[in-house]
Amino acid sequence: MRPLLLLTLMLVALVGAAPACAQSDGPDTIVRVAVTRDGDRWTADYQLALDRPAFAFAVSALMREGRRPWRPQGWTVQTPGVEIVRIGDYDVLRSRDGRPLPRRIRIALRPFSGDLEAEYSPFLVFSDGAVALFSEQFDLIPLDRAQAAADLPADLNGVEVAGGLTEVTWRDRAGPVLFRGHRVAEATAADAETYVLFGRAAVEETPDIATIVDPGLPAWLHDELEAFTPRIMAAYAARIGPRAGERPLVMVSWAGPTGGLSSMAGSVLDNLIVIDFEGEGVLSASDQVLELAHWFLAHEAAHFWLGSQGLRYEFARDAWITEGGADLMAVRGLAALDPARDPRARLQDSVDDCIDLSTRRGVASAGQRGEHRAYYACGAVFWLTLEAASGQDVFVLVRGLTADNPDGVLSRAEWLDRLDRASGDPALRADVERLLDQGADDPAVVIGRLFQRAGVPFDMIAGHPHLR
Repeated sequence: MRPLLLLTLMLVALVGAAPACAQSDGPDTIVRVAVTRDGDRWTADYQLALDRPAFAFAVSALMREGRRPWRPQGWTVQTPGVEIVRIGDYDVLRSRDGRPLPRRIRIALRPFSGDLEAEYSPFLVFSDGAVALFSEQFDLIPLDRAQAAADLPADLNGVEVAGGLTEVTWRDRAGPVLFRGHRVAEATAADAETYVLFGRAAVEETPDIATIVDPGLPAWLHDELEAFTPRIMAAYAARIGPRAGERPLVMVSWAGPTGGLSSMAGSVLDNLIVIDFEGEGVLSASDQVLELAHWFLAHEAAHFWLGSQGLRYEFARDAWITEGGADLMAVRGLAALDPARDPRARLQDSVDDCIDLSTRRGVASAGQRGEHRAYYACGAVFWLTLEAASGQDVFVLVRGLTADNPDGVLSRAEWLDRLDRASGDPALRADVERLLDQGADDPAVVIGRLFQRAGVPFDMIAGHPHLR
């Protein structure tokens, strides 16, 4: 991937207000897990409250590279007669003989660096031995039979599944863990939606942000994180309003100077930006790499207003709302910081990629194909159309949509309703829905029509829309 810029999913919860507390016992807690590091040995000890032959792992996204399951690389079941297999869209913990699973199951963990499709990385591995674990990777869904996992939808947003809570306890024999911004002897919670840090990594604090930075990270990247992130967030706050939550934490790991690579992968949860840098291409601050770093940080920070603590999508297939909107926010935010910056190249890339990725296939189903770039590219095209039709930039639009949706959820229908009100032209909605649901034989024509009717300045050259 180019000098590689990977923008993974962004979404929901960290850096805390209080020390970790255990959830109260009750009928809703059906699984308890103790995740323990003892030197180089990592284990997850499960206690099941239900007799079931199988449980599906709620977090079962594929690895971006090769679109393969990640648990075979990082998890090894040590309890006899139990295995982890892939069924449908899920990793499944099941008994080999179809009988109920043992109530106690031990799994050995091997943390590794790896980027998942539209999901938080299970592990962030730091060069000094510290490791951060994504809390929700341990959550289980009970199944009456293992094959029932094939009937579970890939997107569980808004889907009621049988079962209850998975309560996880994290402990490190070497000392405290960092949980929601606090060092504690151990942490216990369900639905924590955070990263738990094992190791001695220091928290560096400024008035604007706190950072946990891999000591191996190139010094210039460290400096840019501390200097640029507060600047771009201030630019967003000035246009949209203050972000929710306390001072954010930026957690940065370094996977090393891999040859031929410049990788920046990241995600956002409440009050937390998680970033994993890798590759020889980011060892020094060339103009190209600096541009990529600023773009990456601007996109990630935008999710504090659109995609994390601000507006969220309703279903995963609607990720174009948050990803495309964050892309356009990054374009406008960077231009505000540097008026000499020309936004057209970045937006033209979105137009070109959207044409490629919506040719005879719908944007809404892109995640099923592993084509998550469609959410970013076509989402930016749609937001650009809404900007022109409304005569308002993306910041004004996000501020208004936030006020109109106090539940914090911006559905596809609500976004399209806003386009209808702004344009008074139902043909715009029809064309956006066509690209979302089925794509087009020639998306260039559809996008050109969107731009023409909405008033986006462009030229049609050899059948292809080129932004002015």
